[in-house]
Amino acid sequence: MALPHYDFSFPDGGPATVERVLAYARRAEAVGFDSVWVSDHLFLDLGRYGGPDERYGTPEALSTLAVLAAGTERVGLGALVLCAPFRPAPVTALAAAGIHEVSGGRLDLGLGAGWYEAEFRAAGLQYGSAGERLAHLRTYVGTVRSALEHGAARAPEGDPPRWSGPAKDRPGVWVGGKGGPKVARIVAEHADGWNVVWRMTPEDYGARLHVLRGACDDAGRDPDTVRLSIGLYTLLGTDDADLAKRFEAMRAWAPGGVLDGTTLGSFADGALAGTPEQLAERIERFEALGVEEIILGFGALPFSLPDDEQLDLARDLLPLVRR
Repeated sequence: MALPHYDFSFPDGGPATVERVLAYARRAEAVGFDSVWVSDHLFLDLGRYGGPDERYGTPEALSTLAVLAAGTERVGLGALVLCAPFRPAPVTALAAAGIHEVSGGRLDLGLGAGWYEAEFRAAGLQYGSAGERLAHLRTYVGTVRSALEHGAARAPEGDPPRWSGPAKDRPGVWVGGKGGPKVARIVAEHADGWNVVWRMTPEDYGARLHVLRGACDDAGRDPDTVRLSIGLYTLLGTDDADLAKRFEAMRAWAPGGVLDGTTLGSFADGALAGTPEQLAERIERFEALGVEEIILGFGALPFSLPDDEQLDLARDLLPLVRR
């Protein structure tokens, strides 16, 4: 489950606090989710999603994960994804190691290049081109992984070593990105796994896997050693009529009118929308491509939950997927 953690994220429209995020993490754990995830922004506006440029607040990602580590018992924890330019690589590795320890080894660490220019400016950071940000990410991922494996005090300096196999007792290191050649190269050379969000058909995913496999061949890595996960917008209903009703309710809830003019059919394209049985069939198609984890992003905005009853319906979905 992608946890709600922005000021727009919650069913009641209330502000985001660490306490509220923890409450939903505990609910997800009780429902039976395998893992819960947070994203990493200083703030977020909805211009990218067809809404206004108003900025919405959020708790900081690593400190939130630390609270979740101490406040949950079983559920896995993840960052989807930390923005590499926000923190020096050794700082990220040290924080992640501490969270991993407190949680009893439940952390997966996603890393990304960053895409939201407004928060770079607000933080006094140079945004740079996409190529520059990806070049920085390539070194960053390898450095974080090396520091997690050896400890920040003993990690070798200079160019980080390439991935040589999963290490024990450290978080998995993931790269988030759409799966182009540059992202695929970073994954193949330095990461444990690759994640993509929030809309994807199995057919499109298969084409991007072809790019990843080519990058693994170039890096001398077995592509079957790359872990795969996908985050998808999700809307559950008990039947077609209930799904349509819930979509209309979600459209009315959506802040800034981001779903105005959107139909259920267009929302469902590349998303997970349907009954638990229908979603299980869709997920099985991704599983056949090697995906080990589907991250449910409820609604049509990242890390939101327009309707608490989606968790009750997810309780019916999980046994179908595991079966």
